[in-house]
Amino acid sequence: MKKIYPNAAAAIDGVVKSGQLMAVGGFGLCGIPEALIEAVKASGVKDLTVISNNAGVDDFGLGKLLQTRQIKKMISSYVGENKEFERQYLANELELEFTPQGTLAEKLRAGGAGIPAFFTKTGVGTIVAEGKELREFDGETYVMERSLVPDVSLVKADVADTSGNLRFNLTARNFNPAAAMAGKVCIVEVEKIVELGEIAPDDIHLPGIYVHRIVLNATPEKRIEKRTTR
Repeated sequence: MKKIYPNAAAAIDGVVKSGQLMAVGGFGLCGIPEALIEAVKASGVKDLTVISNNAGVDDFGLGKLLQTRQIKKMISSYVGENKEFERQYLANELELEFTPQGTLAEKLRAGGAGIPAFFTKTGVGTIVAEGKELREFDGETYVMERSLVPDVSLVKADVADTSGNLRFNLTARNFNPAAAMAGKVCIVEVEKIVELGEIAPDDIHLPGIYVHRIVLNATPEKRIEKRTTR
C-alpha cells in the first residue's frame, strides 16, 4: 500500500472531514504537525473536536484553526497561552473538556490498545469527576475515564521509512505515539523519508502498522515558545 503523499493537502484529502474527532500530536509548539494543520485550515472543514495537550498559540499551531473558527470543542490539558482560546471559551463560543495531562495521555493510549475505559484517582473530588462513575478499590475512590478513539490523528515524527515505521526526535515524541496509535486513520508529517530497512529495528519508536499516510515537510518552522513576565 502506497503511504507517501506529495503534499499535506493530498495527505488529508478524503480523510479529514467536518464534524470529526481529531487528535493532534505535540506539546506546546514542540512536535506539532505544522504542515498538516495548515492543510486542515486551507481545507475549510469545520465543527472539529480536537484532542491535544494544548491549543498552540494565537497565530501558530492549532491557534490557526481557532482563529478561523474551525474547532468547536477542545479536549485539552493546558490552554493558557492562547488569548483567542480564552476569549472564545469565556464567550461560550468554544466547548472545553478539561483533562488532566496524564489522564489525557492514558485516554489515547487506552484507545489505541482497544481498552474502552479505565479507573484513575486523578480528578476525584474535583470538577473533573463530575458526572462520571466512581468506584472504590482497596479503600480508595477512583473515577472512570473513557478512552479516546479519534476519527483521524495528525502526527509529527522526525523520520519515516516507506512502510511508515517512525522515529521521533527527543522530546518532540511527547503525545505523538499515543495519538498515532489511537486514531482510526493516522497521517504523519516527517522531516525525512528513508527506504525500508534504513531505520535500525531498535531505533523504531512506532511501527508502521499504525501509520496510513506520510507527507514530507523537510523544513518546518519549529517556532519556539518564549516565556514573558510582563
